[in-house]
Order: sequence, then structure tokens, then C-alpha cells
Amino acid sequence: MSATTASRPRAVSNNSSGAGDGVGVAGGARRHGSRREAGDCRAGPVASSRMEPATPRPPGDDVDAGIPRVEELESPSALRTTVWRAVLIALAGLSLYVFAPSLVEVYSSWDTLVHLQPWWLIAIFGFQVASFAGIWTLQHIALRATSWFPVITSQLAGNAFSRVVPGGAAAGVALQMRMLTKAGVNTTTAASSLTAVSLLTTGTVFALPVLALPAMIAGTPVRGPLLTAVLLGFVVFVLLAVVGTWLMRSDPPLLAVGRAVQATRNRLTSREPIADLPHRLVEERNIVRRTLGARKRDAILATIGRSLFDYLSLLAALAAVGANPNPSLVLLAFVTALVLGMIPITPGGLGFVEAGLTATLSLAGIGAPEAILATGAYRLASFWLPLPAGLVAWILFRVRVGRPVDA
Repeated sequence: MSATTASRPRAVSNNSSGAGDGVGVAGGARRHGSRREAGDCRAGPVASSRMEPATPRPPGDDVDAGIPRVEELESPSALRTTVWRAVLIALAGLSLYVFAPSLVEVYSSWDTLVHLQPWWLIAIFGFQVASFAGIWTLQHIALRATSWFPVITSQLAGNAFSRVVPGGAAAGVALQMRMLTKAGVNTTTAASSLTAVSLLTTGTVFALPVLALPAMIAGTPVRGPLLTAVLLGFVVFVLLAVVGTWLMRSDPPLLAVGRAVQATRNRLTSREPIADLPHRLVEERNIVRRTLGARKRDAILATIGRSLFDYLSLLAALAAVGANPNPSLVLLAFVTALVLGMIPITPGGLGFVEAGLTATLSLAGIGAPEAILATGAYRLASFWLPLPAGLVAWILFRVRVGRPVDA
């Protein structure tokens, strides 16, 4: 009798441990086995209360399989995210409604694109491919990548995703970082490299209006939004140059940015907190700076080529419809379209770019029918065709590398 009595507490202790693990059917089997070894499970109220939670779950029923907990759904951060997404969707819908006439006007001209000379269409699409090759080269340099496949596929997929959701620039970067992480790139390396690339490409866009200054000095009339593009481009370029130089050469501002990002990340996610992000960003910044410095010529050519070939694509679209514009004025219209595309309300600036580009091309001396048709051809190559290309890139990445993971 004493031996049997002594064995019961051990059975209760083991069963309590199994119930706390919550391991499903296997844990339930161990608990039933403990009951048989211990004898009558109704030996006492303590044993009964500890065994009660051990309800077996069917195979494959994993409570940790990505199902959010109630407290996560009701948390203030989740509520803020939901409200912010709802606001973005509402703004996107309102903007598309406002720009609907321009969208209909531009894209109803697509049926006439088949009548354009085929070599001009090849030139439009070819320049866009060359523009994408510029950003691939720049990211390949910044990431110190040994393979081109993850760089190209992640950029195409992230770019496409950013153009199908309102305010999608951040979502596109997040998807690209997840894909790069799955391909073996360190998360901090990906973040610092993509940030450096973004600063370089954005700064180049706002520096382009400066190239129109010689034409303005020579007497080319620049009016309305085109003049605004020159002034805005100059101001923003100076600001980006100052901020970018400060971040690349000084540690305190980058440490402050890292602390802010780290605090926000730790507050908004339930994953394990991080504590070394600021110093990791400084280390990666130094590596990126050395890498870009060692391949300065290639980085400069890739950065310039990214915007130059995009601009040549627009010029080819204008030439295809028979327009003969002033290249300097078209450059200002092009910069205006790129800036409008950065507005994080509609996906890829849909509506903003079409309305703004047709208007600024008209100010550049191009007739309305030609401006509308050229805008349609240019947006087909620069906005719409990269969408299926991004989907194909994402599928190829999953087949070769696997499903992207959370960064």
C-alpha cells in the first residue's frame, strides 16, 4: 500500500509537466499512460485539477500555426494598423474616383498602340528593361551579393507588390527583405543596403531638373508645373544630399534612427525584442560605404542608368506617336511624373501620374492626343508589364529558394 501511495504523487507531477507543454495528441497519450500507471486518477482534488486541461487535439491542430491570439487582435497597435489601412484604402478610392476621367482617357488609347511602329515599341520596352537592370546592378553592389537570382527576383516581386496595394512602398520593401532573408542575406545588411540604394536613386531623380538649367538659361520658356519641378527638384536634391552625407559620415544621427526603428519594432511585434539594431546599422553603413567606394564607378553608372533609361523610354514613346518635343522640357515632365508616383495614396501613383504627365507634356508643347497616347505607351511599359513580371519572379523564387520568411 505504501508503495502504491508513494507512486501517485510522482504520476501527478509528471502529468502536470505534460499538461503545461501542450503538445497535443502525444502529450495526451503520455497523460493517459500516467493515469494507468498511477491507478485511479480520482485520488485527490489536486490531481484531478491538474489533469483536467489535458484534452487531446486532433493531429495537425497546432495552436501556434499563425493564428493570432485574442489579445493580439485587440491590441492598440493592431487597431491602429487596421484604421490606417482603412484610411489608405478610402483615400485611394477617392483619388481613383477623382482621376477616373484621366485614367479612362489614357488607357482607352491602348487600342491604337498596335498601329505604332514596332521598333518604337521595342525601344520603349527595351529602355525599361535597361532601367531595371540599373537598379539590379546597384542593389547587387550594395548587398555584396554573389548571385544575381535573389536580387533580381526579390526586386521584381517587391516592386510589383508595391504597385498593387495603397501606400505599398513599405510593403514592397518588406517583401523584398523577406525574400532576401530567405536567400541567406542578413536582415540588417538588407535593410542598410536597400536604404542606401533608395537614397541614391531618389536623390538622382531630384537632381535631374538641374540638367534643364542650361536650356532655361538659353531662353527656353518654362512655365507652371515645369518651373515648379525645377525649383522643387533643386530644393529636395540639396536636402537629400545634406541628409545623405550626414547619415553616411556621422554616427549619432544613424544611431538615433536605429533606436527609433528598434523601439517601434519591439513595440509593434510579439517576437523576441532586439537591442543591438543601432550599432548593427552603423556597422553595415560602414560596410556599404566601403563597398560602394570600392565600386564607385559601377555604382554611379548604375544609378544614372536607372533614371536615364526610364527617361529615354518616355522619349521613345513620344517619338512613336510623332511628337517632336524639347528634351529639356520633357525631362521636367518626366521628373514631375516620378515625384507624383511617390505619393503613397494610390498603388504606384495610379491616376496621379497619368493626369500629371499628360498635363505637363501639354505644357511642354505636345498636343493633347499625342500626350495621352504617349503616356499610355509609357505607363504600359513602366507600370503594367512589371506586374506579371513580378508574379513570375516570385513563383520562380519559391520554386528555387522556398517560401519567404518573416525578416
